[in-house]
Amino acid sequence: MYEDIIKEIKSNLGSNKDLNRQYLSSQIEVYQDHPYNKEIIKEISRLMWDCLSEDEKQEYIDISNEENPIMDILNDIYYDIENGNYEKPLEKLNEFMKTFPGMFEDDKVSEYHYFTNPLEEILFRKYIGAKKELRYIPDDQPLLDLYYVYGFLLLETKDYDNAEKYLKKANKINPVSARIILELTEIYRIHTYNYNEYFIRTTDALQYAYYPQDIARCYRNLGHYYIEENQMKTAMALFIYSMEYEASPVAYTEIKYIQSKNDNMELPLNECIKIIEDKKIQIGPNPFILETLDEFIKEYDQNKLYNQLLYFLELKFDLTNDSQTLKQIQDTQKLL
Repeated sequence: MYEDIIKEIKSNLGSNKDLNRQYLSSQIEVYQDHPYNKEIIKEISRLMWDCLSEDEKQEYIDISNEENPIMDILNDIYYDIENGNYEKPLEKLNEFMKTFPGMFEDDKVSEYHYFTNPLEEILFRKYIGAKKELRYIPDDQPLLDLYYVYGFLLLETKDYDNAEKYLKKANKINPVSARIILELTEIYRIHTYNYNEYFIRTTDALQYAYYPQDIARCYRNLGHYYIEENQMKTAMALFIYSMEYEASPVAYTEIKYIQSKNDNMELPLNECIKIIEDKKIQIGPNPFILETLDEFIKEYDQNKLYNQLLYFLELKFDLTNDSQTLKQIQDTQKLL
């Protein structure tokens, strides 16, 4: 039904852009009460954009850049958040969200996503995939950051239900963001005590994680899970192995706690890895991520896109500490 209507509308467009705009405007009225009105009007709006001259498009972009409430509120609160002051930013966001109309919401035809980099989009396409037409939220509309920051602040102030609501909104926009998933796991650990959800979400985050800190946090999460399961040796192995990716005081404290309850248990690293493997838990970063990074590195190197090349080289080095990658980073820096 929707496809047939859009096909008919497009078939009535000609080469005169002014006439096209008039016709498209009339179609908005025609379909305003249709069951697919929201989807049809969105597509008509996209067609109308194509009818604008380059000057008109630029004028619209300039006006949009001047009026960007999401960017404005985030710029206003970031300094306090970075300095650990959460009360005032939360007050400002509470007020902002009361009148925020929502943007880029999924409809019957399209789903809207935002990915930080091409790696995330490839992870999304491999492990999740779009069930409708995939559309991208523009870079200048940081809706993902808005929902994530608001969810984070709500979580910090123990408003768990609303924190879950907004973190799930962020997760819907970017389902492969390990950082967002890991914030959600905190709710399941300390509020709902849903440890099955906690475990499943953490293993998802581990599959998507490409920062060492996120990988380490996944292993710490799993360590907490196995403490709840009273499998102290497995928990100990996970906390020790997490230190390979981040020397965290949290992991150190948990290791000491487990040792105090288990005759000062000691586990060498190779035994930790064996224990984790026996639990069918991923060891280190997802191999698919490393393969994809290598493909990006090769592509950007061949095309002499050195800024992009450096970005993905640094991601790979953070995960592998590979000397050859470090050498390539140094060589690339000389070309910039």
